[in-house]
Amino acid sequence: MKIMCYPVTASTPPIEPGAAERDWMDAFMSKHPYRCLPLVIANTSGWQLILPISFRATWNGGPAQHDIVFEPPFGKSVRMLEQFVSSHFGGGVLTFHTHYLFRTPKDWDLWVGGPPNSVKHGIQALTGIIETSWLPMTFTMNWRFTAPGSVAFNAGEPFCFMMPTPHRAIDDFEMVIGDLAANPELKADTEAWQESRRVFIAEGHASGASGEGPGWQRHYFQGLNIDGSKGPSDHIHKRRLKAPRTAGEGEDA
Repeated sequence: MKIMCYPVTASTPPIEPGAAERDWMDAFMSKHPYRCLPLVIANTSGWQLILPISFRATWNGGPAQHDIVFEPPFGKSVRMLEQFVSSHFGGGVLTFHTHYLFRTPKDWDLWVGGPPNSVKHGIQALTGIIETSWLPMTFTMNWRFTAPGSVAFNAGEPFCFMMPTPHRAIDDFEMVIGDLAANPELKADTEAWQESRRVFIAEGHASGASGEGPGWQRHYFQGLNIDGSKGPSDHIHKRRLKAPRTAGEGEDA
């Protein structure tokens, strides 16, 4: 399975596997958020485009393109900055240019958005799903100001996150509201987990006078059932996505 990445200009940003680290997660005492496996797996379940240049953008709240003003880094021109980011749509939207044509295998699209679980004050990444299995065009990555003001992006910061997603499979799913009592085995497992958690907290492993935050039972992280037995053999506790490579002669999607 390959995602082909075709540069369309000489100014392509670097592509890297998604990183697990987040500044706000690092700031927690003992870095507790990294114990939440769903967060870490989401952070690393795709590839990200890295901004090669720093800038500041200020929006005055108006609807026009010129209502966003850009400040490039010292010694760089606005024209150079516009290779990577611009006010293309107006309405407080920043548009980043990826400079790649992406091509996924048949029946696969690209989910495109901001880095998962990444928080940036004053601006929000927008999300799209793109039919990259056939489109002969590039796409842009867009962020929208949440209020008038200024935001800064730094060189080396990810501005776009991409994850392959099945084109049609989601349409075959339906959400069904069930009765847990009709699944006795699952009900018993759930009640065992609830009791285990109650005892764990009651024994003082939750946050208290020490201020160290809640304890960690580790069952999910280690892929274990509540009784300590081994869970599914395909449990994932770490992503190992490959870094981009140069295509071989004649290689295509």
